[in-house]
Amino acid sequence: MSERRVSGGGRLSGEVRVPGDKSVSHRALIFGALAEGTTQIEGLSPGADVASTASVLRALGVEISGAGGSRSVRGRGLGGLSAPKTELDAGNSGTTMRLMAGVLAAHPFASRLTGDASLRRRPMERVAAPLRAMGAKIELAPGGTAPIAIAGGALRGVEWTPEAASAQVKSSILLAGLHAAGRTTVVEKIPTRDHTERLLALFGAEVEARGGAVSVSGGGRLRAARVGVPGDPSSAAFWAVAASLLPDSELAVRGVCANPRRVGFLNVLARMGADLKRVPAPDQAGEPVEDWTIRAAPLSGVAVRPDEVPGLVDEVPILALAASRARGESVFRGLGELRHKESDRLAGTAALLTAFGAKAAVSGDDLIVSGGASLRGAAFEPRDDHRLAMTAFVAGLAAEGETRVSGAECAEISYPDFYDDLLERLS
Repeated sequence: MSERRVSGGGRLSGEVRVPGDKSVSHRALIFGALAEGTTQIEGLSPGADVASTASVLRALGVEISGAGGSRSVRGRGLGGLSAPKTELDAGNSGTTMRLMAGVLAAHPFASRLTGDASLRRRPMERVAAPLRAMGAKIELAPGGTAPIAIAGGALRGVEWTPEAASAQVKSSILLAGLHAAGRTTVVEKIPTRDHTERLLALFGAEVEARGGAVSVSGGGRLRAARVGVPGDPSSAAFWAVAASLLPDSELAVRGVCANPRRVGFLNVLARMGADLKRVPAPDQAGEPVEDWTIRAAPLSGVAVRPDEVPGLVDEVPILALAASRARGESVFRGLGELRHKESDRLAGTAALLTAFGAKAAVSGDDLIVSGGASLRGAAFEPRDDHRLAMTAFVAGLAAEGETRVSGAECAEISYPDFYDDLLERLS
């Protein structure tokens, strides 16, 4: 278990490019595998989660070559994957497990998806139920968790309304629907990130998004594409908050995905009074892209509504840290989904803030943060949750004294060079 130490103080300056967006990277690999021809990907996320998706696809007969952020994926066409010789290990990646369940449900062979201890605690019935309704045979472990045993085959289209707002569940159903007879529609009560819909269009699929419904039809084809992956906004959020909190900071973050369903945290920071300038940059992978400039600024407390949460669910910990230094109280409502991340991220966020001397409490599915805290350095163990580890490191920069983050290597899930990148821009 590795440990990273940091002492409070300093300012951030210069510019940075964050790794390629994790969500787009997963989907680019999967769509490339299901397309006809060779897909070229640039800017692929270097994180361990995306590596898990690549590993699972290779075990299903997909040829993926290249190094760094450049990858070539030789597609096998819809329904063209090979039966795996062993169980498929998704590591810590819920995206890998849920999206690949939709793909495997349509293939006429048996497969088994598993993962690490954290992933095997996360709920999977939410994706198994619609796939069963489409005709797949799915078995879960007691409690509705992984491993997922799949006996796939001919599927039929369905109309499905997920109980929880989940882009992973939506994407799994749509991936299955590409292989199914008839039309498949997902009706969302609250819109979630739409990277799947955007990439479906890029790969030549007919996808219809109207109101809260997204539909695909089976029997078509996907065509290989060139995919430039924009920077990950969830990774960029740590920079935005760090530069806002550290006095005299001025930092540029280049080439960030600005998908409206991914940057809800920017709306929250704006309401808090953050000094953040957004300038459009060329689109990538069908996604809007921006360059940001962030300057240190005093912040005020904020109320976050439940309908905002799907657009900022991964950024709650770092926003809560910003709230702990803001003037007044902040309330984040409707955070129940955070209980089903790499850890119970809702309880973990409250514990993190408390460890650094802030006041935070969980009430039902809400997080209440008292602002104006004078943070003090702390020893923190993130329980294998990369968002909490990275938040703790930023908290250490804003705190008095030394901070020690144990188990810090879990940041490799999404941003392997985060700590070093941050320290290099600190003066």
